[in-house]
Amino acid sequence: MGSSALLLEALAGLSILVVGESHLALPLNLVNPLVDDLTSRGASVHSVGVCGAGASDWLKPVQVSCAGERRSNAQGTYQFYGATTIPIMDLVKADKPDVIVVIVGDAAVANKALPTSWVWQTTTDLAKAIASTKTTCVWVGPPWGEESGLYSKANQRVEYISNFLARNVSPCVYVDSLKFSRPGERKTNDGQHLNKDGYKSWSAAIVKALTEIPAIGKLKPQTKVASR
Repeated sequence: MGSSALLLEALAGLSILVVGESHLALPLNLVNPLVDDLTSRGASVHSVGVCGAGASDWLKPVQVSCAGERRSNAQGTYQFYGATTIPIMDLVKADKPDVIVVIVGDAAVANKALPTSWVWQTTTDLAKAIASTKTTCVWVGPPWGEESGLYSKANQRVEYISNFLARNVSPCVYVDSLKFSRPGERKTNDGQHLNKDGYKSWSAAIVKALTEIPAIGKLKPQTKVASR
């Protein structure tokens, strides 16, 4: 079997839980292309996104302004008032995923100070919580945005955050989204959230990166199922 065929089969049969912020919380954002792309590779996917939630908000229920949820081969559901986060431990207990994909950390607004010590604590707390479940974990970093618009996503800030996450999300494998495109290459709707083509491109790059992670390639879904 050729290497291209192995890549196509790398995700087949796996259960994947994806959690993240507004990129996964709204129907025109990343959630639909990513769930569709993963499903087309044979994975069973559950995606949960919440607007504005940081790493610590996945450790206990927190009220948020909006949320979205979608599973493979199903329509998504979206809530804009009274939504709350679902703790990662509850999601893992319910789904028993083979892989957890975290897409959290896109706080790249230029005019807001970054509370580094707090971000470090919450990021490492979430990574440790996931590690305690002994589930293979991948943390996807933020993509380039545009230094204009509502969110003024500064290139220098997003690069700093990406490097910060790369150093602090272990034992999750870090996927650096900044390597997928050049600054300003993908257009956005507001400086932070990509347009339709941008999300499609980012999704394809994420899925390709997942297929190339050795820890995922070694997973055997049939043996995982048999052990449950």
